[in-house]
Formats: sequence, structure tokens, C-alpha cells
Amino acid sequence: MIFLEEKLMSKKVSFIVSNYATKGLLDKFVNNLLSAWENCEIIIVDNDSPDQSADYIEDNFSKETRVILIRNKNNGLAAGYNLGMDRASGDYYVFLGTDAFPTKQSLESIIAYLEDNPQTGIVTPKLYLRDGAEDKDAHRGFITPWTAITHFLYLDRLFPKSKIFNQYSLGYLDFNKIQEIDACISHFMAVNPKIFEKIGKWDEEYFLFGEDIDMCYRTKKAGFKIIYLGDVKVLHYKGAGIGRAASKDIENAMNMNFSQVSFKDEVITRDKVKNTSKWMRIKIAKESSKAMKIFYKKHYIDKYPKFITSLVFLGIWINEKIKVLKVSLK
Repeated sequence: MIFLEEKLMSKKVSFIVSNYATKGLLDKFVNNLLSAWENCEIIIVDNDSPDQSADYIEDNFSKETRVILIRNKNNGLAAGYNLGMDRASGDYYVFLGTDAFPTKQSLESIIAYLEDNPQTGIVTPKLYLRDGAEDKDAHRGFITPWTAITHFLYLDRLFPKSKIFNQYSLGYLDFNKIQEIDACISHFMAVNPKIFEKIGKWDEEYFLFGEDIDMCYRTKKAGFKIIYLGDVKVLHYKGAGIGRAASKDIENAMNMNFSQVSFKDEVITRDKVKNTSKWMRIKIAKESSKAMKIFYKKHYIDKYPKFITSLVFLGIWINEKIKVLKVSLK
């Protein structure tokens, strides 16, 4: 038993983070990973954070050889992951946000599962929120026109246990069990690096959303499994990385109210807009819709008749307008 544990702990884990403006979480996040898995490297790709996140890492962890900082302009989440992957040397990769806090025990279970199941490409634990609730986004089915309709009409929330109406989060399955799922989120995704030899890197056409669903779709298409470990729990400060209202009490967790913010080559300063936070929220809402279109065109455009495609794009457009309106009215 001791030999097996030593063999497991000898596996090197590359924690890969694509960070933007979560300075208030970095100390807890980095120190938690350093204590949870000794044989690790923590690769933080900072996407030109306006809150001096990169400077904070340099000032506080420059003497820690296991922490690697990569400064980059804000080309998006997927681009950051790819940069981190280029530097990674671990036996396994764990992609995660600075709002995820695994324990030593949870990581042992995850890495052990990957070790014992070579046909598993991705493993995700049961993410839970600060109030103890399950993060259902970590337990997903692939988005189809029907799944999108039931989700936008809130039918999946009205009938959470229905196999017909809740294919979005697969709510008819037991969240406490180990099971194969379609997709998880990149806020915590443990990966066997061998999958990248078959499917390639993260698709950088996705900026903020959709990159994880796309990765999962290509992983399953290549013949690898995506496994949800319902008996392994990891705390997730959901929304702390994109400034959601649920995280507003967390110090400096992507509050977005800075003098300057950027998306790729688009830089916005306070002399251009009065409220950078509102501008960012609108931009994020639009990026969500853009990701849906990218995924549909890439994987589904030839699967459905043109009138279905037209309805899908109409639904995406309506959904975006509603989201932007909600932000504008706040």
C-alpha cells in the first residue's frame, strides 16, 4: 500500500492556469497547490492583468522553483492554456482556474484514476460551491438544438431529473457516482497529455467560453473517455474568474472596475467609457454567444437542416440581446 502511494506521488503534475485579474485569490490558490502535491509545477499564464497579478506572483513566489510565470497579452483562455502547455513537463496536466482549491486527497484520487484507466482522456471531480451546492456545469451533456431550447426556456431547471428536459447538466444521473459524461468545464480538468497527440491543442478561436466543450467533444470523438468522479469533491469559488455577482464578496476577484481592460487587441480605458466593469460584462456576454456560434459551425453545421440552423442562430442572437440588456439595466 505504501509502495503504491509512493509510486502515485512520484507522478509529476503540471497545474496550468490562464489568469486574468484575480490577484486577490493568488496567494491562497498557489499555496494550496504547493501543499497539495509536492511533485508539481504551477504554470501561470497571466493575460496582461490590469490588477498587477503578474507582479504579485513575481514578488511573492520568485524563489519557489515550482511556480512558473508567463506574461502574455490577453489572447483568451485557450491561448493561455496552450502557452502553459508548451512549458509543461508533467505526467499529467490539470487545467484549472484560480478559484479552484483541490486537496491532497482529491488529487490522489484523480491521478490514481488516470493511472489505472489509460483510455480515460479527461477526469473531473464533483465541484462544489461555497454554500455546499453542486456546480452542475462540471457535469454536462453536449449542446444540441434541443438541449439549448430546454436550457433557454428553463425546462431543465423546472424538471431537473428529466432525461428529456435536462440533457444540459445530465440531471437524471446520480451526481455522487463515478460515471462517464460528455463534458466538463476547464475550471478543473485533469488530462492525460496523450490526447493532445491525437486532437491537437486548445482551439484559440474561442476566447472565453466554449473552449472546454470543444476540447471534450474532440476528446470523445478521438475515442477517449471523460469521467466524472462523483465521490471526489473540490471547492470552486464559481464566478471569481469572470466577475460574477456570486463572487462579489471575494476580495479583488475579477471586479473588472479598472482604469484599463483588454480583450485581444481591443484596449478600453476610462477616457473611452465611464464604466470599464460594465463594458467588460457586455463583452463577456457577447463572447458567450460567439462561442456558441463557433461550436455549432465547427461540429454541427452539417448535421442539421438549414432551417434548424437558422432557428439556432436566432436563439443565440435573442439570448445575447437579453444578456446585454440585463447588464445595461444594472
